[in-house]
Amino acid sequence: MNLPAKHDARQRRTSVLPLFPLIGCAALLAYWPALRGTLLWDDPAHITATALQSMHGLWRIWFSLGATQQYYPLLHSAFWLEHRFWGDAVLGYHLVNLAQHALAACLVVLIVRRLALPGAWLAGLVFALHPVSVESVAWISEQKGTLSAVFYLASALVYLRFDQTRRRSSYFWALGLFVLALLSKTVTATLPLALLVIFWWQRGRLGWRRDIRPLLPWIVLGAAAGILTAWVERTFIGAQGPAYALSALQRFLLAGRAFWFYAPKLLWPASLIFSYPRWKLDPGSAWQYLYPLGVIVALIALGLLARTRRGPLAAMLLFIGTLFPVLGFLNVYPFLFSYVADHFVYLASLAIIVPLSSVLVSFATHLGKPANVVLPAVLLTILGTLAWRQSGIYRDADTLYRATLIRNPASWLAHNNLGVALLEKPGHLAEAKTEYQAALELNPDDAEAHNNLGNALARMPGRLPEAVREFEIAIRLEPRLAQAHQNLGNALARNPKRLQDSIRQFEIALQLKSDDPQIRNDLGVTLLQAPGHLSDAITQFQAALRISPDDAQVRTNLGNALSQIPARRPDAVSQFQAILRREPYNPQAHNSLAITLAQMPGRLPDAIAEFQAALRSEPNFAEAHNNLGRALSQTPGRLPEAIVEYQAALQIKPDYTQARANLEAAQSAQPKLP
Repeated sequence: MNLPAKHDARQRRTSVLPLFPLIGCAALLAYWPALRGTLLWDDPAHITATALQSMHGLWRIWFSLGATQQYYPLLHSAFWLEHRFWGDAVLGYHLVNLAQHALAACLVVLIVRRLALPGAWLAGLVFALHPVSVESVAWISEQKGTLSAVFYLASALVYLRFDQTRRRSSYFWALGLFVLALLSKTVTATLPLALLVIFWWQRGRLGWRRDIRPLLPWIVLGAAAGILTAWVERTFIGAQGPAYALSALQRFLLAGRAFWFYAPKLLWPASLIFSYPRWKLDPGSAWQYLYPLGVIVALIALGLLARTRRGPLAAMLLFIGTLFPVLGFLNVYPFLFSYVADHFVYLASLAIIVPLSSVLVSFATHLGKPANVVLPAVLLTILGTLAWRQSGIYRDADTLYRATLIRNPASWLAHNNLGVALLEKPGHLAEAKTEYQAALELNPDDAEAHNNLGNALARMPGRLPEAVREFEIAIRLEPRLAQAHQNLGNALARNPKRLQDSIRQFEIALQLKSDDPQIRNDLGVTLLQAPGHLSDAITQFQAALRISPDDAQVRTNLGNALSQIPARRPDAVSQFQAILRREPYNPQAHNSLAITLAQMPGRLPDAIAEFQAALRSEPNFAEAHNNLGRALSQTPGRLPEAIVEYQAALQIKPDYTQARANLEAAQSAQPKLP
């Protein structure tokens, strides 16, 4: 009995459903070591910045170019939503990335089945477990890769259905999914051309009306998105300058070499590195022409073979076409340190994984049992083990960059980023400085490394003049590096004679990055030190709070500034109380509130209560002990308690001169026993 087509399709979907949890579980196991991995490199630039966490920030993600690192508004909207759920906790971001990767693998299964190729389940599992995908899945920033892959593959699946049914609803669903893919990452612009290759493979020819014309709007959309992304890469990210000045011949050599780099990595995924050595592209070197010539020869050979078997040529065209945006013909920022990266080949890997999975399953089926089970099982076990080992490298920045330097010791990027990771760890300041110096030995013109070295030197006693020089070098190399201007401003502010120079640096930083609340906060702190600039400081703190309303440090600084104006001390109290509503156990806020209350008539008992609250939250808060002592000394009959507080402050901080002076004054003021 022949089943109706709808019933048959439903039965096929049902038969594959049990494999989807298998793919998810396999991916979870392979990526387990990375799930609690810390933030890496540019992850903080992707996890929603403070200035974008509001509803207005969401509007800016969509309609303000430069608000985010790249104009991928759907991706950053997803990050915005994730931040609403779990803030800066990394586990949630890793789980989302893993879930998107597993979903993409499931879509691979459905697409291969629709194409009537053998090995659909194996292709999905290989994609899920292939170690080359680890960089895309274990690195939070690469959610753009997994998210865009979901929409890319879903669009392809729906369009393949449209190709069979010609239903307009399927066409517009597929188009909508394609647009969502472009809004997540524009490498997906290659989808319409990939579909044309598939149709040529299926039918042996392309028809204008059936195949090409429906995809023309897609091609136009993809081209527009690609042009916009290329402009953003140059304008906002910095993919321009001498490092990107490649001749047409050099780009030709690069494209050929990249092809022969990626294809073997997929076939033999050994020696994977987060940042690969940056090749020297020399048109005068004859052997470098072997790479592009090899590609041409392969295309000619497969073109001849296509008279009888179109599959191999179709696979190669899909691979090259999907890789095209990162083959070197367009500037992308990572070319600054390496021309290749594992995450570049995430989508393109399917052009090799799918046909080889089909070949393996066909071969194993021909051999019969147990080969048809053992061969795929062995392959998946090997890939899963390699992915598990590779994902462990991504558990923290220290591990990642040390592993990178083992295989690529000339990576100035890894030295610099390792220095950043070490600078955040107590007791590793000298080691961080050494890493920055190593980065600069390899690349003396790295403005960020000069800026970071300046940061390290600024924390070392007596090294402030050297820090200032490093910041100035960074600015000379990259005048638009806002962080270097900010850091120079903070360094200069430590010299009372250079406050005006410091203020000027902060103003330049704000011209470059006007929505950075920390720059405004630092400028406000510096203005507080400059006579006659109290109102200007308050203005800066208020502007910072408009950008970042939940920043307790900025609100504390605003409250401290307001408390210097007697008429505005109630406003200062309101600022500290606003912090304590969100953070009831914030010792700094309790202490600052108490200091302000102590200056207001009749509020000394309230001030004492706040100092005590600060000490309940932080018993070793020496300043709060001293301040409580001063408040108690002003209360009749409580001088002995004040002495106890001064002594507690000195026990915590023996060199606390103010507490010692207060203690001596209190002891001398005590009534002497007869």
